[in-house]
Amino acid sequence: MSLLTILDAELAFGLHPLLDRASLTINAGDRIGLIGRNGTGKSSLLNAIAGQIELDDGEIKKKDGLSLAMVEQEPVLPSAPTLRASLALRGGLDHGDTHTSVHDDRERWRIEARLIEYMHRLGLDEAADPAGLSGGERKRGALALAFALAADLMLLDEPTNHLDIDGITLLEELLAKQTMIVITHDRAFLDRVTTRIVELDRGLLRSYPGNYSAWEARRAVELAAEQTAARKFDKFWQQEEAWIRRGIEARRTRNAGRVERLEQLRRERAARRDNVGRVKLALDAGERSGKLVTELTDVTKQFGSTLIADKFSMRILRGDRIGLIGPNGAGKTTLLRLMLGTLPPDHGTVRIGTKVSAAYFDQMRAALDPDRTLIETISPGSDWIEIGGERKHVMTYLGDFLFPPQRAEAPIKTLSGGERNRLLLARLFAQPANLLVLDEPTNDLDIESLELLEATLQQYDGTLLLVSHDRAFLDNVVTQTLVAEGNGVWREYVGGYSDWLLQRPDRGREEASSKTGVPAKAATSRALRVKLSYKEQRELVTLPAAIEALENEQRRISGRMSQAHYHREHAGQVKSDRLRIEEIEHEITAKFEKWSALEARSRVA
Repeated sequence: MSLLTILDAELAFGLHPLLDRASLTINAGDRIGLIGRNGTGKSSLLNAIAGQIELDDGEIKKKDGLSLAMVEQEPVLPSAPTLRASLALRGGLDHGDTHTSVHDDRERWRIEARLIEYMHRLGLDEAADPAGLSGGERKRGALALAFALAADLMLLDEPTNHLDIDGITLLEELLAKQTMIVITHDRAFLDRVTTRIVELDRGLLRSYPGNYSAWEARRAVELAAEQTAARKFDKFWQQEEAWIRRGIEARRTRNAGRVERLEQLRRERAARRDNVGRVKLALDAGERSGKLVTELTDVTKQFGSTLIADKFSMRILRGDRIGLIGPNGAGKTTLLRLMLGTLPPDHGTVRIGTKVSAAYFDQMRAALDPDRTLIETISPGSDWIEIGGERKHVMTYLGDFLFPPQRAEAPIKTLSGGERNRLLLARLFAQPANLLVLDEPTNDLDIESLELLEATLQQYDGTLLLVSHDRAFLDNVVTQTLVAEGNGVWREYVGGYSDWLLQRPDRGREEASSKTGVPAKAATSRALRVKLSYKEQRELVTLPAAIEALENEQRRISGRMSQAHYHREHAGQVKSDRLRIEEIEHEITAKFEKWSALEARSRVA
């Protein structure tokens, strides 16, 4: 059943339209992931659907009686003595006459009961002062209200920002049966909750069935075909321009139809909106540090009744890539400061190695002065910066991070959250550092910039300390994890987030106990006796090569499909290629799952 239809929507706030005759239909049960570059208009689209802004043209048709619940990127909670009272005001549950006011007393009581339930499930204190809440607590409060309202359609703008991993996984469970549109850069979240990906690209909405991983495979083929078509168009246009600029003799023979066609080509090329630019990242590790970067010995740190570290010892060596994992409030940022020597421990010692040059990305962006301009922030007192031995003008460098020259003199306070993150990365990468400390660097970055940051960090040959709740980012960047296990205990594991899930003792015991009914200790003993059969051992060895062969075949077919003359192929061949691409996707997924399962069992054995 169709809940909402967007027809030929147009919306513009600047030179380029955010929506350019965009259309989309949302059906009951859809869990849509809305993706696109920062500034393309994703949040504006949600606001238009929620009725908070008007379209310039087009219309949004809603099913009669359709109820909506929206959670903004930075929710604002009304002033009230308690969090519960504030959420009641926000939801119109206070007998007031707001635009969302609930007038039926019995329904209002049911919503209030559900609100209390969801507040408890999301770990919120209903008596807390809303003025003193953190960003994560405000986000969880707004989410609790949205679930309590049980709306037909939920609109979620970056719901995972400020949430820790436990909060994100709980949110995934709660959204399993919701109809929703969600904006997020969290690729693992998109893979787990969405049934459809909608990409907002150059004013148009493109819909793809499946989750984010399925979208990646399909979009790669589409972009290759689009680039081929653009090259053919440009070549033809250039030929026509050359023809009309020939001498007098050629002009005598030109026909009016061909001239008109050239004029049309010029109009089409002027109107064509090419792919927006990509951030250009480069890291300079500078001079190598000594082998020892930092060493903590029996370090204890406590704030009031909260024990951050209890006799914690660890050596961090040159080239280590460590991800810190733990719930909000566990003390990840505090532990970073202890490692850097900027915060003294209550007991124990911290020793910093030789030639250590650190660059620190602060999740609160405290390093940015809101009244300074972009140029003053990146290169105070100079028009040039030097990165990796290359001298760049500050304007060129800002352009690498998608800041146009006209924004260079703008104060930082005029930037959006995503732009501030990009500027902080630009400032961070403008200085050589052999120790890179990143505290929640992924918030507000679009997926493309996020993947580019991943690729840059993978090439970085210095030492990396990373705090992040982005599971895919952790998996792709770090080689070891340091996990907060409560009461000041931190434990180190090999690999990224997914590897930690396989290794942590509580996870294995809980799963074995819940599935078999066998006590955790007995289940663990039984797991230790599991051995791979000879056939399974052979399969574990051969699976990587099999996956690689499938990926090579996928690339060959995709390359053939993106060639300029492919449309001339026989219809049967085109259909066969498309079916094979789909088959390969399913085969690769199945083989990866089998490989992961065998790998996990081999580790336990």
